[in-house]
Amino acid sequence: MAAWAQPDWPAPQRVRALYTVRHGAGVSLPPFNHFNLGARCGDDASAVTANRQLLLQGAKLPQPPRWLNQVHGNAVNRFNATVSDCEPEADAAVTAESNCVLAVLTADCLPLLLCAEDGSEVAAVHAGWRGLSTGVIENSVAAMHASPSNIRAWLGPAAGPQAYEVGDEVRDAFVRHDAHAAEAFRSTRPGHWLCDLFALARLRLNALGVTRVSGGSFCTISDPQRFFSHRRDARTGRMASLIWIEDAQA
Repeated sequence: MAAWAQPDWPAPQRVRALYTVRHGAGVSLPPFNHFNLGARCGDDASAVTANRQLLLQGAKLPQPPRWLNQVHGNAVNRFNATVSDCEPEADAAVTAESNCVLAVLTADCLPLLLCAEDGSEVAAVHAGWRGLSTGVIENSVAAMHASPSNIRAWLGPAAGPQAYEVGDEVRDAFVRHDAHAAEAFRSTRPGHWLCDLFALARLRLNALGVTRVSGGSFCTISDPQRFFSHRRDARTGRMASLIWIEDAQA
């Protein structure tokens, strides 16, 4: 099993992207086995550093990824060309700089990648239900210079609609914003619902005018061989979804 794969979407030629899985590389021990890239989930710091170095070298990234301190919010950080070890507190990142590798970490939350149709700008978004309900997608699209009609989106591995059960408070947070969001929830028992994060993301994107949306077919909860899942395992690692603009001179 390869440790990473490319999203299946019609991205512009200069846009590069990949997402990682839990096996195929890495040195983390159980329950973070093996390719954990998250530095805040309880894994040994030296193992995370080694795994991140494996990603950098093995995937031939042009620069180390610009990691974020994710807090399940809706803040968006714009990265420039200056490389820094700083991990800003944000749940999304945008850049128009070549070779600036954006990254978000997930283990059930939805990773969302965006790119301008002409390849001039990219974004990476961590969209758990809290960030999704409070506008992280809207803020990310607004932070891009491209018109929404000229943006493509890819929905990465996340808690799937057949396995992700939530309570009334989650459903209410979305339905209060848009009554059509009720279609993304299916009742299981009193006060509990199966939640379709992919459908909710598509609804938000379409409302903004982003209609070229791919992905949304991988469930982290139901696929323990490939994906970490906090809902399934509690103590577990994190996968990364990355995107960057390749230097035209490369």
